[in-house]
Amino acid sequence: MIFGVLGLIALQIPFTRLLGANVRFTFFDFVAPTVGVFIGMPIGILTVLFIQLVNILLRGGYIPDIGSIIRLFPTLFAVAYFAYNSASSRSKLSSSSGRDILSFVVPILTIVAFNLHTIGRSAWQYSLLWLIPIGASFFRKNLFTRSLGATFTAHAVGGAAWVWAFGLSKQIWLALIPQVIMERLVMAAGISAFYLVFTYILNFASIRKLTTYKLSTKNKTLSS
Repeated sequence: MIFGVLGLIALQIPFTRLLGANVRFTFFDFVAPTVGVFIGMPIGILTVLFIQLVNILLRGGYIPDIGSIIRLFPTLFAVAYFAYNSASSRSKLSSSSGRDILSFVVPILTIVAFNLHTIGRSAWQYSLLWLIPIGASFFRKNLFTRSLGATFTAHAVGGAAWVWAFGLSKQIWLALIPQVIMERLVMAAGISAFYLVFTYILNFASIRKLTTYKLSTKNKTLSS
C-alpha cells in the first residue's frame, strides 16, 4: 500500500519527455526499480505493473497510445535487475541463473533486436549503451552502479521496442546518445537516493516499533 501511494504520486511528477510520443519519464522511474528489494522481486514486479495500470484507469477518458503501452514494461525489467543484483536481497535467485539472464541475456537480446531493424542497424552505436548493464553487474555491490544497470536495462528494453514502433532516423538516434547518458546518470542517482532514504525510513520505523520490517544498511550494497 505504501509503494502504491508513493508510486501513484511519483507518476504525477514529470521528469523529462520521451522522444517520439506523448509520454514523459516521471519520478516513478526513481521509485519503481527499488520495489523488488523491499517487498520481493515477483510481488515488486506485479506491484509496479499494477500501479501503472491504475494510473491509466484514473486518467479517465485517456486512451493510451503505443508509446504509453511500451512504457508499461521496461520498468519491470529494471525492478528485476535491481532485485537480482542486490546484495541485500534475501532471494536465492539473486545469485542464480536469473541474475545472468537479466544482466547478460536481456541486454544482448535488445541489442540484436535493435540492429535487426534497418534504422537501428544504421545507428548501431546507440545500442552499445546497453552493454552497461552487463558491465554494471560485475560491480553490483555498489549501489549507484547497480542503479545504473537497472535504469539502462529499462532503457534497453524500451529502446529496442521503440525503434520498431516509431523508427525515427539514424541522425536522431545518434544525437540522443549524450542526452541518454546524462538522463540515465540522473536516474541512477535518483534510484540510489530513494533506496537510501526509504531504507533509513523503514529502519527508523522499525526502531520505533511502527513496523517489524528492517533492511540492513551495514553491507556493501550501500557503498559508493
